[in-house]
Amino acid sequence: MNKVTLRDIQERDLPIFFEHQKDPISNHMAAFTTKDPLDWNLFRNHWDRILNDPAIIKRTVMQENHVVGHVSSFEMFSEREVSYWIDRMHWGKGIATNALIQFLHLETVRPLYARAAKDNIGSRRVLEKCGFTITGEDSGFANARNMEIEEFVFTLRS
Repeated sequence: MNKVTLRDIQERDLPIFFEHQKDPISNHMAAFTTKDPLDWNLFRNHWDRILNDPAIIKRTVMQENHVVGHVSSFEMFSEREVSYWIDRMHWGKGIATNALIQFLHLETVRPLYARAAKDNIGSRRVLEKCGFTITGEDSGFANARNMEIEEFVFTLRS
């Protein structure tokens, strides 16, 4: 497998992230996405908030010299949560697991939480390989599916 690394997000990464976000299959799996994944202005406003918030740890995921996704941690529901997005062309190669393992050395807050749609088996496997366990269930409106869906809540304790 090619080497996976994390680096600071650069301005030139944003159009690549936007292209990743536009994939309908990726959106369906992520479920809890923006209302309109094709709206550049909405995307840009969202990322401007992320990039300007020092409380958010954020990194670009690289495979060799190619941007393949991003990973971040932030406050949600008064808890520290991690999230990631890997371009669908790179699913099933261990990239998300490798990136998250590296990221967990940067984000040292524990407990750390994550969420995944119940039918997102790939994300569930990534989280479990990285030491997260299912500690709850929740539901919420998923923009990508235009309906309320169930999700698992994962916790990393140490």
